[in-house]
Amino acid sequence: MENDARSSGRLQAIAAGGLAVAVLDAVDALVAYKLAYGMSPLAIYQFVASGLLGQGAYAGGVPAALLGLLVHFLIAFTAAAVFVLGSERLPRLRREAVAWGLGYGIVVFLVMGFVVIPLSRIPPSTPTLPLLVNGVIGHALLVGLPIALAARRYLGRPARPVLAGATA
Repeated sequence: MENDARSSGRLQAIAAGGLAVAVLDAVDALVAYKLAYGMSPLAIYQFVASGLLGQGAYAGGVPAALLGLLVHFLIAFTAAAVFVLGSERLPRLRREAVAWGLGYGIVVFLVMGFVVIPLSRIPPSTPTLPLLVNGVIGHALLVGLPIALAARRYLGRPARPVLAGATA
Protein backbone atom coordinates (compact mmCIF):
# COMPACT_ATOMS: atom_id res chain seq x y z
CA MET A 1 0.00 0.00 0.00
CA GLU A 2 2.81 2.43 0.88
CA ASN A 3 4.50 1.60 -2.42
CA ASP A 4 1.28 2.44 -4.31
CA ALA A 5 1.03 5.82 -2.54
CA ARG A 6 4.68 6.59 -3.29
CA SER A 7 4.24 5.62 -6.93
CA SER A 8 1.08 7.72 -7.17
CA GLY A 9 2.83 10.73 -5.63
CA ARG A 10 5.76 10.29 -8.00
CA LEU A 11 3.48 10.18 -11.05
CA GLN A 12 1.47 13.18 -9.82
CA ALA A 13 4.66 15.18 -9.26
CA ILE A 14 5.98 14.36 -12.72
CA ALA A 15 2.62 15.09 -14.35
CA ALA A 16 2.06 18.38 -12.51
CA GLY A 17 5.64 19.56 -12.91
CA GLY A 18 5.88 18.49 -16.54
CA LEU A 19 2.57 20.08 -17.52
CA ALA A 20 3.35 23.33 -15.69
CA VAL A 21 6.75 23.55 -17.37
CA ALA A 22 5.40 22.68 -20.82
CA VAL A 23 2.81 25.46 -20.61
CA LEU A 24 4.93 28.12 -18.87
CA ASP A 25 8.00 27.57 -21.04
CA ALA A 26 5.83 27.55 -24.18
CA VAL A 27 4.25 30.89 -23.28
CA ASP A 28 7.70 32.32 -22.52
CA ALA A 29 9.09 31.09 -25.86
CA LEU A 30 6.09 32.39 -27.80
CA VAL A 31 6.45 35.87 -26.30
CA ALA A 32 10.27 36.05 -26.38
CA TYR A 33 10.70 34.81 -29.95
CA LYS A 34 7.81 36.93 -31.22
CA LEU A 35 9.43 40.02 -29.69
CA ALA A 36 12.99 39.14 -30.73
CA TYR A 37 12.42 37.78 -34.23
CA GLY A 38 8.74 38.22 -35.03
CA MET A 39 8.34 34.43 -35.15
CA SER A 40 4.87 32.93 -35.28
CA PRO A 41 3.91 29.97 -33.05
CA LEU A 42 4.02 27.76 -36.16
CA ALA A 43 7.61 28.79 -36.92
CA ILE A 44 8.69 28.41 -33.29
CA TYR A 45 7.55 24.81 -33.10
CA GLN A 46 8.88 24.06 -36.58
CA PHE A 47 12.21 25.29 -35.18
CA VAL A 48 11.87 22.77 -32.33
CA ALA A 49 11.03 20.03 -34.85
CA SER A 50 14.10 20.99 -36.88
CA GLY A 51 16.13 19.37 -34.12
CA LEU A 52 14.89 16.06 -35.51
CA LEU A 53 14.03 16.92 -39.11
CA GLY A 54 16.66 19.53 -39.99
CA GLN A 55 15.76 22.43 -42.26
CA GLY A 56 12.94 20.38 -43.82
CA ALA A 57 10.85 21.10 -40.72
CA TYR A 58 10.17 24.63 -42.01
CA ALA A 59 8.47 23.19 -45.10
CA GLY A 60 6.55 20.67 -42.99
CA GLY A 61 3.68 22.98 -42.10
CA VAL A 62 1.39 22.18 -39.19
CA PRO A 63 2.49 18.51 -38.87
CA ALA A 64 6.10 19.61 -38.28
CA ALA A 65 4.97 22.23 -35.75
CA LEU A 66 2.90 19.60 -33.93
CA LEU A 67 5.96 17.34 -33.83
CA GLY A 68 7.90 20.26 -32.34
CA LEU A 69 5.19 20.76 -29.73
CA LEU A 70 5.31 17.04 -28.89
CA VAL A 71 9.11 17.24 -28.52
CA HIS A 72 8.68 20.30 -26.27
CA PHE A 73 6.28 18.38 -24.00
CA LEU A 74 8.55 15.32 -23.97
CA ILE A 75 11.49 17.45 -22.83
CA ALA A 76 9.36 19.13 -20.13
CA PHE A 77 8.15 15.82 -18.72
CA THR A 78 11.66 14.35 -18.90
CA ALA A 79 13.07 17.31 -16.94
CA ALA A 80 10.32 16.83 -14.35
CA ALA A 81 10.97 13.09 -14.09
CA VAL A 82 14.71 13.58 -13.57
CA PHE A 83 14.19 16.04 -10.71
CA VAL A 84 11.36 14.09 -9.07
CA LEU A 85 13.30 10.82 -9.13
CA GLY A 86 16.42 12.59 -7.90
CA SER A 87 14.49 14.23 -5.08
CA GLU A 88 13.40 10.83 -3.81
CA ARG A 89 17.06 9.89 -3.31
CA LEU A 90 18.12 13.37 -2.17
CA PRO A 91 15.32 14.71 0.06
CA ARG A 92 17.18 18.00 0.45
CA LEU A 93 16.01 18.87 -3.07
CA ARG A 94 12.44 18.96 -1.75
CA ARG A 95 13.28 20.40 1.66
CA GLU A 96 14.96 23.40 -0.02
CA ALA A 97 12.77 23.33 -3.13
CA VAL A 98 13.02 26.99 -4.09
CA ALA A 99 16.82 27.18 -4.12
CA TRP A 100 17.30 23.76 -5.72
CA GLY A 101 14.49 24.39 -8.21
CA LEU A 102 15.98 27.67 -9.38
CA GLY A 103 19.38 26.02 -9.75
CA TYR A 104 17.90 23.03 -11.54
CA GLY A 105 16.22 25.32 -14.07
CA ILE A 106 19.58 26.87 -14.90
CA VAL A 107 21.12 23.40 -15.24
CA VAL A 108 18.32 22.42 -17.65
CA PHE A 109 19.04 25.56 -19.69
CA LEU A 110 22.75 24.69 -19.85
CA VAL A 111 22.10 21.05 -20.78
CA MET A 112 19.73 22.13 -23.54
CA GLY A 113 22.18 24.72 -24.86
CA PHE A 114 25.41 22.76 -24.60
CA VAL A 115 24.29 19.13 -25.04
CA VAL A 116 20.82 18.64 -26.54
CA ILE A 117 20.79 21.37 -29.20
CA PRO A 118 24.38 20.72 -30.37
CA LEU A 119 23.51 17.03 -30.77
CA SER A 120 20.38 17.90 -32.76
CA ARG A 121 20.05 18.98 -36.37
CA ILE A 122 19.62 22.65 -35.42
CA PRO A 123 22.47 24.70 -36.93
CA PRO A 124 24.77 26.47 -34.47
CA SER A 125 23.83 30.06 -33.64
CA THR A 126 24.57 32.70 -31.04
CA PRO A 127 21.55 34.00 -29.12
CA THR A 128 21.08 37.70 -28.54
CA LEU A 129 21.85 38.92 -25.02
CA PRO A 130 18.15 39.55 -24.22
CA LEU A 131 17.24 36.00 -25.30
CA LEU A 132 20.15 34.57 -23.30
CA VAL A 133 19.08 36.46 -20.16
CA ASN A 134 15.46 35.46 -20.75
CA GLY A 135 16.54 31.85 -21.18
CA VAL A 136 18.46 31.70 -17.91
CA ILE A 137 15.85 33.55 -15.84
CA GLY A 138 12.95 31.85 -17.60
CA HIS A 139 14.36 28.37 -17.02
CA ALA A 140 15.05 29.13 -13.36
CA LEU A 141 11.56 30.51 -12.68
CA LEU A 142 9.40 28.68 -15.22
CA VAL A 143 11.15 25.29 -15.46
CA GLY A 144 13.12 24.41 -12.34
CA LEU A 145 10.94 26.10 -9.74
CA PRO A 146 7.59 24.59 -10.79
CA ILE A 147 9.16 21.13 -11.00
CA ALA A 148 10.70 21.41 -7.53
CA LEU A 149 7.48 22.75 -6.02
CA ALA A 150 5.48 19.94 -7.64
CA ALA A 151 7.93 17.38 -6.25
CA ARG A 152 7.58 18.85 -2.76
CA ARG A 153 3.79 19.07 -3.07
CA TYR A 154 3.24 15.47 -4.18
CA LEU A 155 6.14 13.70 -2.48
CA GLY A 156 6.11 15.74 0.71
CA ARG A 157 8.54 18.03 2.43
CA PRO A 158 11.02 15.85 4.31
CA ALA A 159 11.91 16.73 7.88
CA ARG A 160 15.38 18.09 8.57
CA PRO A 161 17.75 15.32 9.61
CA VAL A 162 18.58 15.19 13.30
CA LEU A 163 22.31 15.20 13.95
CA ALA A 164 23.64 12.54 16.29
CA GLY A 165 24.42 13.96 19.71
CA ALA A 166 22.42 17.17 19.12
CA THR A 167 20.22 18.36 21.96
CA ALA A 168 16.98 20.25 21.65
